[in-house]
Amino acid sequence: MSVLLYRLGRFAYGKLWYVIGGWLAVLTAVVALLVANPVRLSNEVRIDGTPSQQVIDELATSLPEASGGQGILLFKAPDGARIDGGKVRPALLAAVDAVYRHDHVIDARKVLAREAARGENSPLLRAQAAVAQAAGRSSGRNPVPLQAGGQPVPGVVVSADGSTALMQFQFDQQTFELPSGTIDSTIEAAEQQAARAGLEVLPSAAMMEIPEIVGIGEIVGVAVAALVLLITLGSVVAAGLPLAIALVGVTVGVGGAFTLSTVFEIHSLAAVLALMLGLAVGIDYALFIVNRERRLILDDGLDAHEATSRAVGTAGSAVFFAGSTVIIALAGLLVIGITLLSTMALVAAATIAVAVLLALTLLPALLGLVKERVCPTRTRHKAQRPEAAADRERAVRWGTRLVRRKYAALAAAILLPVILAVPAADMKLGLPSGASYNPDTGQRRGYELTSDAYGPGYNGPLLIAVNSTAKGELLSPATLAAVTSDLKSVKGSASVSLAGMNRTGTTAILSLIPSSGPNDDATQELVTAIRDKSAGMSTAHGVTMGISGFTALAIDVSDRLADALPLYVATVLGLSLIVLLLVFRSLMVPVTATLGFLLTIAATFGLTTAVFQWGWLQNLIGLDATAPVVSLLPIIITGVLYGLAMDYQMFLVTSMREAHVHGATALDATVTGFARASSVVLAAATIMVSVFAGFVFNAEPMIKQAGFALAVGILIDAFVIRMTLIPATMALAQEKAWWIPAWLNRLLPDLDVEGDKLAQKIPLPRPTTPSPHAAPQKADSIG
Repeated sequence: MSVLLYRLGRFAYGKLWYVIGGWLAVLTAVVALLVANPVRLSNEVRIDGTPSQQVIDELATSLPEASGGQGILLFKAPDGARIDGGKVRPALLAAVDAVYRHDHVIDARKVLAREAARGENSPLLRAQAAVAQAAGRSSGRNPVPLQAGGQPVPGVVVSADGSTALMQFQFDQQTFELPSGTIDSTIEAAEQQAARAGLEVLPSAAMMEIPEIVGIGEIVGVAVAALVLLITLGSVVAAGLPLAIALVGVTVGVGGAFTLSTVFEIHSLAAVLALMLGLAVGIDYALFIVNRERRLILDDGLDAHEATSRAVGTAGSAVFFAGSTVIIALAGLLVIGITLLSTMALVAAATIAVAVLLALTLLPALLGLVKERVCPTRTRHKAQRPEAAADRERAVRWGTRLVRRKYAALAAAILLPVILAVPAADMKLGLPSGASYNPDTGQRRGYELTSDAYGPGYNGPLLIAVNSTAKGELLSPATLAAVTSDLKSVKGSASVSLAGMNRTGTTAILSLIPSSGPNDDATQELVTAIRDKSAGMSTAHGVTMGISGFTALAIDVSDRLADALPLYVATVLGLSLIVLLLVFRSLMVPVTATLGFLLTIAATFGLTTAVFQWGWLQNLIGLDATAPVVSLLPIIITGVLYGLAMDYQMFLVTSMREAHVHGATALDATVTGFARASSVVLAAATIMVSVFAGFVFNAEPMIKQAGFALAVGILIDAFVIRMTLIPATMALAQEKAWWIPAWLNRLLPDLDVEGDKLAQKIPLPRPTTPSPHAAPQKADSIG
């Protein structure tokens, strides 16, 4: 592998314009496709096969107008004014009219007018009256319908105190299928009319366009990464190369995925995840190679061409296998069979693959462009000063302390993650609601005003689909009244009303308002109770029933992902252990690497639970909202963190293995490898944490949680596990750390990640420049 990559690096350096031109052509093609095909992303959390999703899919056939995305707008009157009186009332009616007239909004007024024309033959009107009578008075705050011309305005109710009005309506498509800007323009249409009387319009969390993917926080994160690169590499030219590779990588990788958004549904979190990973690993992988090239120039006195070739052959080998581990971890999501996760995995894995390919081809070409300027004269002089040797000695001393105090280091590295993991025992999974946003956002204010004026359940109504069991048989008013009475009697049910009915009268939708909020335990208990009783109700009334809505969907998503997690973890660990076995030719190293990761993931989930669910230290990240951990997070973060953790394992322990292969004792190899690799691993981890932390300040709760979990996960894994626990473990095991059965050693292919075959086949040339640190026969390393 090292010889092959050496030749690839040498070709890219020598034929740089061919390589640069090829990547420019790819970049141009991606940008052109993005311009020609606007990006369409989704916010929908859809998992096929779950009970709640089956209800939505069946309604798409039997009652299409009820299967579109739901819109909820809260209108707030000026202080002291009633929203249904005086000058405020005409503005409210005009705003409601503007919404119903807007493109892609189903006008419920026309539906009622059509049914009214049918008179007594209308199944909808007869069912509506029967359900209303059976439901009786709400156990909540009893809002009243908004009146216009002596008739109620469909979908609009006024709070008991008259301060707010709540409008619920349907789009003709799911929100992610709507043309870009539809939701925003619908809200703006309402705001234009409402502004005439000083009405405030607050949309629900469900009425969100695709969140801002790149904001000020993300830009600051990249700026911090640039500063770390400048400090680590010591020159603007050298620091700019990893940034250039990362930016090209996310443009090609993420941009390429965006071009397919018209064919495949791509979730916004998939785009953000790919962007985070593309930036982080793109910078890190390029950093490892550039740092290795500079060491070959400064320490071994090689010219830039030879140094670049050898850096790609040695550090590039580690980059290749590190990237392969991340891709394996992501590809493991495919075995679960959930389309949403498969799309995320493919988009992120493709972006990682592009980052690896760029690091092995475009980076050496760019190094050929800058040539010796990657190490300017000032840097060469600085490397010859005593301070440079002192820096290396500090790394050696720290490694020596870890080896000598291995028991204390091992205990601390285990105890700290265990303590941090304690809150994970209380982790609850769910989906973001309006309560998940900060208090200064419209989503949070709308959620709280709705809870205060109508009851928390209005923020997450449940939808009960009722179908006649006999094909073509009408649902009688008496049947629907009986079902309504049964639903109303379930503990936690505040009110039940008819939300819609198909023209043939064979399918009806009941809207059930819980007495508790969407993510409350009581609402989950209500959903479970209804499902438990639905079989009996269906048999008693001759109907089939299904339940959907925010809480039902959250329960189903969480259960399905929880069931899939063990299979996913087993698949990823199995495949990755094989890769690590091939790379390190040791039984203990892959096992300790994986056990260390389990400490990392436990601590990560503990911290995420403590911050987002318990509300601890939220002021540090600009957050003031408690919410459950997003259902998708555990399985996604597990895969991503495992892949990234193995990156640092690869770079750190390969450096130790290199020293051991070339004659050092196990203890000396641990210290030497740590001293060589620790500084660049420290810089790489800092960069990755900075990039991920930038996404913590995104307004979207799902993105905020993902950024936080990845940032703290890398922080713990790099500094506590890889740079403390692993060296201590290696020191404790000594020679046993590198033991492998002879028969297995003969079976395994020699991947030569440490570059031993490269050093034998193509010996280091005579130094072109004198160096006080030169070691002509010194083996290649990646650190």
